[in-house]
Amino acid sequence: MTMAERSAHEVQAPVLEPLYTPFAGSSLTLRNRFVMAPMTRESSPGGIPNDENVEYYRQRAAGGVGMIFTEGTLVRGPAAGNSTAMPHMYGPASAAGWREVVQAVHGEGAAIVSQLMHMGAMRGADSPFEPELATVSPSGIGIFGERVGRAATAPDLDAIVSSYVESATLAAELGFDGIEIHGGHGMVLDNFAWSRTNQRTDGYGGSLANRMKFPAEVVAAVREAVGPRFPITYRFSQWKVGAYDAMVADTPAALEQVLGPLAAAGVDIFHPSTRRHWLPAFPEEAAADGRLGLSGWVKKITGLPAIMVGSVGVDHMFIGDDGTDEYDPDRLQYLIEQFERGEFDLLALGRSLLADPEWVNKMESGDTASIVAFRKSA
Repeated sequence: MTMAERSAHEVQAPVLEPLYTPFAGSSLTLRNRFVMAPMTRESSPGGIPNDENVEYYRQRAAGGVGMIFTEGTLVRGPAAGNSTAMPHMYGPASAAGWREVVQAVHGEGAAIVSQLMHMGAMRGADSPFEPELATVSPSGIGIFGERVGRAATAPDLDAIVSSYVESATLAAELGFDGIEIHGGHGMVLDNFAWSRTNQRTDGYGGSLANRMKFPAEVVAAVREAVGPRFPITYRFSQWKVGAYDAMVADTPAALEQVLGPLAAAGVDIFHPSTRRHWLPAFPEEAAADGRLGLSGWVKKITGLPAIMVGSVGVDHMFIGDDGTDEYDPDRLQYLIEQFERGEFDLLALGRSLLADPEWVNKMESGDTASIVAFRKSA
């Protein structure tokens, strides 16, 4: 065991005690503030959740989290995904699989939210799933400026909206406790938000306000379909997969232009995805605000609940990092300081729960020495 790993294990449960308090808001009542982050696994052959999926989610629910976000579940499309093993949130076979997952998670006392996803330009030029369909994104431009597929037509946009509505409605029928719309990481809604991937000259392109119109239309359509009390979370990010320095909003004012239309359309909870929770989002701001992470800015701007995420409980760098960050054993203490300053309401765990489904329970009981540390694959 390395010194960093020993330091991580020596952190005692009382450090995180404030996060073991219940959360109530946006029609959700959770036993604590820990949630499992959505993590793509590609472990659903044919897009259908199987017994392995049921057990995977059940174990994490039994491990103590208050709520689980599923991995990204594909909406119908067009051209929503690139893997035949990504789970779908449409069709009777997938619905039957997800119903078993929901029942298993609820049986362990946790809530579960379905993340709905359309990959957009991140699907790439060649896809094993629906290879006959060209990739669709705002302008047919990938995150590095390359040509990928084709630009979405008006009928494409209508179909994408309808697909989100179809999947959200199904999730509600299956007993999910809410849905999350994936609007980050270079997926299709993020493609609209980011100027590099959105070069449209119609009303959905140009200014940031225009670029946020389509994501807001998706949220509004889903809200109308599921009603006023079914929780909708929205995940967004500045970074993209492979473009870690990207920024949709480079100032707090620009971030307000991103969040305002989404909140007005019906988002209940924002889930800003960051790779390091301890780094400030806009460090050049005045001293008090300059230390705020992205979730802190979300709360300051919208007043809505926010979920914080970013390398919690792991000492390995995120994929794509240069390795210059040193593990800080006081990071969990700083996390609680962020919570006490009101920077977030819920805390998302990703790789920690991949490695050890019991991470939350072990931290609460003080059995930190038995926590299985995350190991980054080669």
